[in-house]
Amino acid sequence: MTTFYWILFGLLLLFLITKFITQKMWALKQTPHAETPDKFGLEFEEVRFPTDNNRQLYGWWIPAQRASEKASTLVLVHGWSRNLGRMLRYIQHLFPLNYNLLAFDARHHGSSDADDHASMYKFGRDIRAAVQYVSSRNIDTAKIGVVGLSIGGAGAVYAASLEPHIKAVATVGAPAHPVDIMTREFKNHHVPSVLIWIILKQIERRIGISYEAFAPVNTIAKSDASFFIIHGDEDKVVLPLQASKLHKAARDGNSQLWDIPGRAHSNCHHEPGFWEKLHDFFQMTLEQKDSKS
Repeated sequence: MTTFYWILFGLLLLFLITKFITQKMWALKQTPHAETPDKFGLEFEEVRFPTDNNRQLYGWWIPAQRASEKASTLVLVHGWSRNLGRMLRYIQHLFPLNYNLLAFDARHHGSSDADDHASMYKFGRDIRAAVQYVSSRNIDTAKIGVVGLSIGGAGAVYAASLEPHIKAVATVGAPAHPVDIMTREFKNHHVPSVLIWIILKQIERRIGISYEAFAPVNTIAKSDASFFIIHGDEDKVVLPLQASKLHKAARDGNSQLWDIPGRAHSNCHHEPGFWEKLHDFFQMTLEQKDSKS
């Protein structure tokens, strides 16, 4: 076999290896929710609304219990490989505080449509679609916020740079840059550096837009929204440094950071005072934005 064919064979083998690693590490199995807001005796409406590529997203719409008041609206976003059932605890605690609530499944998650692959970029686009959907309902469009967990939080930051109706964003365990998270994950699986570079390029090409264009650390300052960045200081999935990067990248005065001692990636909401602080943030920011409009 000539040198040319050996090189060609080697490149093909390298491509197949990196593709296999990518698919194995980032494969998603869509798992629908097992419980609904009925669990807490709450009435809700199952809704579907459009997003990019003619896909449909599935969600729960829960109107505020005191409809006569000008209630704020919160869009609730799960993380990677989860579904809207992850937000049931948020629904339980936020509904009594008189918010309109929309929880939904991002593309390739839960009961929403699949769309080739999932990504932080698509999370952001789907959050924008969700905000546009709630804006079409009978709500006060000057008082819309988003709560996003992990990748859902990162997508919310990106969505806020696209959608002016988003006035406030609370993130829990959100990464500042997708490459930071993926690189660390690959290294934890002992993937060689040269393969990591190739895999990252493959993923970026598949997404169809550069990482820098939607990375939260690059987009947070493009939004007029206020941000509440919540992170456990023992988070081993998304390291606390990511929260610091995100906070520092925001406009002066537009972000507050809450590092919670002893909390990890998925248990920040167990911290005493968590729900009160979340409510205070949205009360302060949404009422403030509303008074300025």
